[in-house]
Amino acid sequence: MKRSLFVLMMLLLVSGLNAQPKINFASVRHDYGTIKEEAGKQEAIFNFTNTGDSVLVITKVQPSCGCTAADYTKSPVPPGGKGFVTAVFDPRGYNSHFAKSVSVYSNAKPGVTALIIEGTVTPKEKSVEELYTFAVGPVRFESNHMAFTTTKKTEKKIRVMPIINTSSEPATVEFESLPAHLTLKTNPVTLKPGQKGTIEGTYDATLNSSSWGNVNDLVRLKVNGKPMENIYLYVSANLVEDFSGLTSQELAKAPVFKLDTNTVDFGKIKQNSSADVEFKFTNLGKSDLIIRHVKAGCGCTALMPTENVIKPGDKGSIKAKFNSGGYKGNIYKNIFVYTNDPKNSEVMLMLKGEVLVEGEPSK
Repeated sequence: MKRSLFVLMMLLLVSGLNAQPKINFASVRHDYGTIKEEAGKQEAIFNFTNTGDSVLVITKVQPSCGCTAADYTKSPVPPGGKGFVTAVFDPRGYNSHFAKSVSVYSNAKPGVTALIIEGTVTPKEKSVEELYTFAVGPVRFESNHMAFTTTKKTEKKIRVMPIINTSSEPATVEFESLPAHLTLKTNPVTLKPGQKGTIEGTYDATLNSSSWGNVNDLVRLKVNGKPMENIYLYVSANLVEDFSGLTSQELAKAPVFKLDTNTVDFGKIKQNSSADVEFKFTNLGKSDLIIRHVKAGCGCTALMPTENVIKPGDKGSIKAKFNSGGYKGNIYKNIFVYTNDPKNSEVMLMLKGEVLVEGEPSK
């Protein structure tokens, strides 16, 4: 009798040790179907049952990027008990199919269950103001910036920008005092009420021989013959040398712009004072190195080398002056150098230091 009771107690003990919760979701995937971007946040509820023989506890719910877990059952779920996990998806900014996951951590085995929400977002229709962000009187431009990006000094590049006449009267756009390298024209010349059109811009880099790197033009605008006060079209281009026609032999004999260092520390100076720095370099190539242009950022000036043509093996330097003015603390300023070295046609130099304010300790 005692032996039978002992065996029964051992069986109950082993059974208790082997008890395990089990999280069983009715479905681990929710498909929203097609939803509109402007529809707002979308909720999906995942119901589950603890089909195990021990208490189930959800320890954490972690959504992937793009969705949030709004709520879940936080209290222990007994065997046979039910619970839920809620996922919320915000369609704003989406315009195609999406699939996101929610990881549910619990004391069940396996310890992590992945829930999936998916669907397709139809983007909302943009307003005229969203499509044409730059207002010029009754005409709206797609942007106030026409960017020609990287443009070789030997090429002409064309850009087109959409415009629309939002008024009830015809509108004509004109461009004042254009530089020789820039041509702008509207098509059609006169926009009917509500009519869409384009601005066609042509940048002729061959006519802007003195400029290098990032260059900008501000273009004054007129609508129906009336100048638009303080309203400008911003035109930019990054002008670079064209090395595409060089042969392999010419590239092998090209100049090489080699800096001793591209960063110079001018140390500590006071406000309303200046610091002089010098960047030394050598032409390690087999033909003449030409310094095309030197351009400094705000707060400092940079000088072209005394000799802008450096023979193979010769050295040169670029001198710069930083004016501290009202600056304070750690300072970093850039200088851009443009050369005929095919591999270093645009090089950034940096000068750094610290501007001390009287009465304040240095960092």
